[in-house]
Amino acid sequence: MRELTGASDDKSAWSQFIAPTDIVGIKVNCSGAPEINSNPELVAAIIGNVCSVGVRPEHIYIYDRFGNQLRIVNFEPHVPKGVNIAAAETSRGSILGYDPFTSVEVDFFGEEDTRSNLIRLVSDKFTKIINVPTMKEHRAAGITGCLKNIAYGDFSNVGRSHEREISNTYSFIGTLASVEPLRSRTVLSIMDGLRSVWHGGPFLQSRKFLFFPKEIVLGTDPVALDHLLIDMIEEKRRQEGAPSIFDRSRNHVKFAPELDPNFNSFIREPGHVEYASRLGLGVYDKARIHEKVINV
Repeated sequence: MRELTGASDDKSAWSQFIAPTDIVGIKVNCSGAPEINSNPELVAAIIGNVCSVGVRPEHIYIYDRFGNQLRIVNFEPHVPKGVNIAAAETSRGSILGYDPFTSVEVDFFGEEDTRSNLIRLVSDKFTKIINVPTMKEHRAAGITGCLKNIAYGDFSNVGRSHEREISNTYSFIGTLASVEPLRSRTVLSIMDGLRSVWHGGPFLQSRKFLFFPKEIVLGTDPVALDHLLIDMIEEKRRQEGAPSIFDRSRNHVKFAPELDPNFNSFIREPGHVEYASRLGLGVYDKARIHEKVINV
């Protein structure tokens, strides 16, 4: 954080994003739990720094869409007493955790419900959001990083965007991430790349797809960070002799569990990252991205 901000100490670095009066949402990713998720130890370290700025624990929320996935990860033993752990959906089909007045409406496949609503905590309570995605391949979107975690993880009814081999994640992810107040309240992204999956994500369908980049990547530009994630997944797939996530050949499409890295249920849409840059969400051009590696 000191390298990112140029601050001389940790408190000053975190103070550039968080004020003592903020109500802070920590958007974790639990969709691959228990094998792949935002690590509780990392989340605890983030919360410790947020508290050091002067934010009270009861004004901090670890949140995600699904309560059952949050329970699997079990953040509570790792964080200070008073920190809230909240899910938009505490039971299957629950809609009370979503804002009825903030939504995106689009019809993909003639589905009955064409509306996706923002999590109510984002619109009604949080003043700042720290995005803590995992770094992994995704069988429909290509990757799960900053953009997908903040978009699909903050809206209801998003799984309808991909059906059989067709994925509409190309434009839908950036569209959702652009919605206010989600966009302006998300001030920092910290990607957890300690463990990752290079095929069949978001869940670990076979342990042969598990690998350990041992990276934590942080910044303020979700597009730039996701471009780095694309490079990481592409390099790992090259090492394993697997097709690129940009491959659009229907010869590599087979709707089945993704146990063979040569086949996938969907034509992936990793182009959603570059598309998001055209919506003003960040910089995709690698020549304009300043990357600094710190070895610890």
